[in-house]
Amino acid sequence: MKCTKEHRLSYNARAEEIVKGLTLEEKVFLMSGRISLEEMVKGMKEDPNKHYNYIPYPAGGIDEKGIPAMKFCDGPRGVVCGVGQSTCFPVTMARGATFDVELEERVGRAIGKEIRAWGGNLFGGVCINLPYNPGWGRSQETYGEESFHLGQMGSALVRGVQAENVIACVKHYAFNSMEISRFKVDVDADKRTEREVYLPHFKDCIDAGAASVMSAYNLYKGVHCGHSDYLLNQVLKGEWDFDGFVISDFIWGILDTADAANGGMDIEMCATIHFGDKLVKAVRDGLVPEEKIDEAAVRIIRTLLAFTEADDKEYDMSLVGCDEHIALARECAEKGITLLQNTDNVLPLNKNKLNQILVLGELADKGVIGDYGSSRVFPKYIVTPLQGITDVVPNNVEVVYYSGEDLEHARKLAGQADAVVFVVGYDHDDEGEYVSEDQTDAYTGGIGGDRVNSLGLHQHEIDLIKAVGPVNKNSVAVLIGGNMIMMTEWKDDVSGILMAYYPGMEGGTALANIIFGDVNPSGKLPYVVPYKEEDLPQVEWDTTEQFYEYYHGYAKLEREGVEPLLPYGFGLSYTTFEVKDAKFNTDGQSVTAQCTVTNTGGRAGAEVVQMYVGFSNSKVHRPVKILRGFARVELEAGESKDVTISCPVEKLRWYNEETNAWELEKMEYEVYIGTSSADRDLLQGKVTIS
Repeated sequence: MKCTKEHRLSYNARAEEIVKGLTLEEKVFLMSGRISLEEMVKGMKEDPNKHYNYIPYPAGGIDEKGIPAMKFCDGPRGVVCGVGQSTCFPVTMARGATFDVELEERVGRAIGKEIRAWGGNLFGGVCINLPYNPGWGRSQETYGEESFHLGQMGSALVRGVQAENVIACVKHYAFNSMEISRFKVDVDADKRTEREVYLPHFKDCIDAGAASVMSAYNLYKGVHCGHSDYLLNQVLKGEWDFDGFVISDFIWGILDTADAANGGMDIEMCATIHFGDKLVKAVRDGLVPEEKIDEAAVRIIRTLLAFTEADDKEYDMSLVGCDEHIALARECAEKGITLLQNTDNVLPLNKNKLNQILVLGELADKGVIGDYGSSRVFPKYIVTPLQGITDVVPNNVEVVYYSGEDLEHARKLAGQADAVVFVVGYDHDDEGEYVSEDQTDAYTGGIGGDRVNSLGLHQHEIDLIKAVGPVNKNSVAVLIGGNMIMMTEWKDDVSGILMAYYPGMEGGTALANIIFGDVNPSGKLPYVVPYKEEDLPQVEWDTTEQFYEYYHGYAKLEREGVEPLLPYGFGLSYTTFEVKDAKFNTDGQSVTAQCTVTNTGGRAGAEVVQMYVGFSNSKVHRPVKILRGFARVELEAGESKDVTISCPVEKLRWYNEETNAWELEKMEYEVYIGTSSADRDLLQGKVTIS
């Protein structure tokens, strides 16, 4: 049975009856995490296998009252629990590059099954924060820069996870896109920016049925998000009619008992610091109405009962890291890896005509699966890029590996090789979830952070590419990282460029399959790549205040008339596609774009067809155009398919700050359909909404 919102609400009367029979202490216990910081740290120090979330973390639960505990499992690249067992999928940014909602739903189902096998019932890994600037260290955990895309992909993950009767928890609500300052920064934005840019994807996931939300560490407009009556009570539970429960981000997610409880926090995770006895006292002292406790208890009980009793399946540990899930992880990597440059069709390399291939770069021989923060998964193995290449080529092909310290030696090796593959970019030391020095006991040392100094490669990697790339025309750079990497300085020194993101446990295999043509690349950039970092919004990464402007990413560049190096939605293939016969119409309820896509090349491939809507006739400031639909299309060589993409007209509305309401402009809209956000890749038409 699928645990829909309607199904969950059907438990309301039963939950209310249970709450009537509970003491205040019992109700507050349901709102309390049961793993203390001290217990976490002690376990980690005694046994390295007892890492963060090595078992599901419980909250609440009263067996004698028939109330199940909430059992939290983190993500989003797989289940964090255990060591050498869970499937490690590519990071969310890599999965965002697939533009494949059906694939993401399958990922959700696989993760849901593994959580159930671990004994958990909540997945804390639906991360849909929007990076204001790609330097955010944790942006690897989200799908990209575009709110509409975030909402579509996040909703798919929600549906998949909850199809296995696991509660999907959407995070971090809201405005969380800075690491170094995440515990102290007060984010501000005008109301239009809030409603049109930073909240829509959260609402999309709530509308998709998400049954839990995690608040963010940061402040918004002077109030901690975990205390925010505006965000939690007024918007989430009020305007959006959210029926589930809210949990705090861990340990430091709430800082005051009464403010959090009155502000709409339902469960303090993962330890009880400000709730528990302090919350009981706050109620008895009149600081928190007991009705607030009752409301939280009802939300928790009805949700947990609905998911528990909807279950009609058996799950065991044979599902964890099973062959089917590992194959799915490889499929995600193959569909997400993005071909950015292919001068003279250097790719794919013909492995049957190679005598020697040179692999350069320290990252080639590392298991690069992402940061070492709360999203870290511990799979049974990781295929490195070097191992993947070595495993795929015939035995008679010599694979030479060199880290690249001595440029002259690297140049000499490149001159002797038939092809050169650079593997460059970032690892967990360069970007990721941040823990400050005074909080390092929560993990095992200070980790992660934002890309403070540069959005480009390390200088030694730039030097390596510029010195060695021109020596061999069959040179390919593979980029590893969680978000956009600047390429302007060195892109002309290599023939091919692939963005691999953090490609998961099977990443090396997927990468080799693409390099040698066993798989045709089909990923699309879920962000824009500028010529200059200055073209992007500027952020002070270590700060107590940050204002988010209305424009960011490709919308900012288009609005300012700045040409990008690579547009949003861009990605090459080993075949070619033609988009023609575009038609555009509206019935007043939705806007529809249709076209015919033909594979005009010599091999099978996939194209991501994208629909954008433009606002040149608007009487208020609006983007030049914004993404409002996409469809992934698989085509055999020579095959044609008709594609139809629709968008509800409500997704074209703007938020009027004066009336505090959404408004639809009655006017002529531009509608585009094609293969990236660049005008050259789009066919254009117009529709009138009257």
